[in-house]
Amino acid sequence: MSSWQTFLIMAGSRLYGLSRKETEIILAKFPNEDTVRTNNDVAEQSIENDQLPADPETVRRQMWTIYHDRFCPKENCEGFPGYDQRASQAKDAEFLTWLKQKYWEWLKNQNFDTPSPSAIVIDDKNRTFLTNPFIPKTGRVDEPQLFFNREREIRQIFEELNSGSSVALIGEEGIGKSSLLWAICQQAESYLSLPRKAVYLDLNEIRDEDDFYRALCDAVGIPESKDYSLNRALRSHRVLLTIDNVGKLTWKGFTRSVRDRLRSLAEGSDAPLKLILAASESLENLFKDSQGDGKTSPLSGICLEENIKPWDEATARAFIESRLAKTAVRFTEEEIIYLVHESGGHPRRVMQLCYQTYSRYIENVQ
Repeated sequence: MSSWQTFLIMAGSRLYGLSRKETEIILAKFPNEDTVRTNNDVAEQSIENDQLPADPETVRRQMWTIYHDRFCPKENCEGFPGYDQRASQAKDAEFLTWLKQKYWEWLKNQNFDTPSPSAIVIDDKNRTFLTNPFIPKTGRVDEPQLFFNREREIRQIFEELNSGSSVALIGEEGIGKSSLLWAICQQAESYLSLPRKAVYLDLNEIRDEDDFYRALCDAVGIPESKDYSLNRALRSHRVLLTIDNVGKLTWKGFTRSVRDRLRSLAEGSDAPLKLILAASESLENLFKDSQGDGKTSPLSGICLEENIKPWDEATARAFIESRLAKTAVRFTEEEIIYLVHESGGHPRRVMQLCYQTYSRYIENVQ
């Protein structure tokens, strides 16, 4: 099933109330976002699809009903402007153009390109389309409408940044640090008291020290440089540099000089850089190469640490409710208790367990 077909099924059923027969006609009439078939073409497909009318005139009448009664303006959704015009090829083309715009808007609200066919089913009795809402199961949440909670942490982080400090987010793997970093980048323009360009770097995508400087300069928009030339190039810039998976700085290919350089660029309230680092443990424990000569990690000296903790029960319940709100599925109280207890409030684990639970509902419908 293509993303276009998925969109037509979901939009047709949820927003416009198309019957199964009407949905099949729309799918046959507009097989992709660039094609309009004639009524004759649709009727010819009835040999293979008994949901389609065998007579072109019946197809025409059905299309009139679809346009006039289904895609007319409604209180809860925008209608096709030409819904009441006379049937014609021009009207069909205008409808496809309008439909494509709705499709693009729908795609922007998805964090996947094409759902797997098993992820979407039809409950013929209730005409309800069920899409598993517990995504992404792994990785960073980078869609604003999917990001959940952490308002307290975001508020605290911006308070620390606005006081002149840099910040380190400390938490176990999968607790949501990457998603939080991304959300902070999106909100920096609104909440920083002094404007800074938000830059996100994931060290898992960077090979070594030289690659790090190349990535940094490219993201900031300055000529490739390092050492003192980097200091000079950044003098006229103000950057909020968020670095994910900062523990990779301990790997082969990186030296302490990177951390020393970052500190020199981040010291002072008007420094070129302010840092937000995401790590799985305290920076002082993570970077132990300095402790043998009586020194401490240069980054732990300028970063206030913010511990990212699992969700409490109320938050986990609110998350489950928010993801189920636009579906026809509701978990039982026993299921919710199990999900909260088994996950320990760990966001990634909550997501994965809820995905499995929701999938069982889909299997039962199928």
